[in-house]
Amino acid sequence: MRLIDAATITATVAELCQKANYELGEDVLRAFNEALEQEISLTGKDVLQQLLENARIAREEQVPMCQDTGFAVVFLEIGQEVMITGGDLYEAVNEGVRRGYRDGYLRKSIVDHPLRRKNTGDNTPAVIHTRIVPGDKLRIVVAPKGGGSENMSGLRMLKPAEGVEGVKNFVIEQVRAAGPNPCPPVVVGVGIGGTFEKAALLAKEALLRPLGQPHPDAEIAALEKELLEAINNLGIGPQGLGGRITALAVHVEVYPCHIASLPVAVNINCHASRHKEAVL
Repeated sequence: MRLIDAATITATVAELCQKANYELGEDVLRAFNEALEQEISLTGKDVLQQLLENARIAREEQVPMCQDTGFAVVFLEIGQEVMITGGDLYEAVNEGVRRGYRDGYLRKSIVDHPLRRKNTGDNTPAVIHTRIVPGDKLRIVVAPKGGGSENMSGLRMLKPAEGVEGVKNFVIEQVRAAGPNPCPPVVVGVGIGGTFEKAALLAKEALLRPLGQPHPDAEIAALEKELLEAINNLGIGPQGLGGRITALAVHVEVYPCHIASLPVAVNINCHASRHKEAVL
């Protein structure tokens, strides 16, 4: 049994909250540069260059790349041989979010009740997803999720007979309806299968995969490629101003489902595809 102190978790989450908001991953920057080469619209090219410059300034000056510093979505993979000491695990995570957003001067965007809507003042509580895995490590992924892109997401319970064509139609229509609202070029996470809530979680998890890394299943990888091409033919373009590059990547995750069901979820991420991780 390996012991991990709650205070270490808090300090790690606090740092990840700030780094995720300040520093775009190399995979995202690489995708921007590839998009710049492929974009045919001069306005689109200009937008992409501005996004690259924005990312550079954010990293060098350690300031948020976007004013919407997001809902703190935290994924925990807890080794079954790990014991958390010195405090409650979820409270340790929330205290990390609290400190990270306070000390990093990150905007506090969370309200305490969806109807009464009083700001909590510290960006807590986080949304925490926990998975127990073999081993004696704790993997923490912090993925700040902006409201604009999250609002453009959706889920549909398709009939099994609608099959892959039904899936493709839903995904493409969801991106078309979103238009410029999620600040394209977007990253599209798609979850297929499971149950109502599992499909949504799959779509969210799909956004954590390095941009452009294909699914290991060749059939799903081909579906990702086909969806990306169809989305980039919509003409929405960078920041919705027209052009070739509406999406940087489409990532699909799948899970077994009931014989009577075909759940499909689409979770759209803006161009600021933010997530940082640490392993304790």
